[in-house]
Amino acid sequence: MNRIKEVLEQKGIKQKWLAEKLGKSYNMVNSYVQNRRQPSIEDLYRIAKILDVNPKDLLKED
Repeated sequence: MNRIKEVLEQKGIKQKWLAEKLGKSYNMVNSYVQNRRQPSIEDLYRIAKILDVNPKDLLKED
C-alpha cells in the first residue's frame, strides 16, 4: 500500500501532472494512486524525488 494519493492531495498536485513528469500514462499513475498496482522501487524513488518527499513518506505501515 502506498500514500501517493495523500501526498498529491497535500501538495495540491494533479495525477496528470505527475504522469507527465514521470513519463507514465495517466492510467498507470491512477492505478498507483488507487493502490490497484504498486510502482517499482525505481519508480517509487522517482515519484518521491518529483514530489520532493522522502520515499518512506510514500509508504503505509500496516
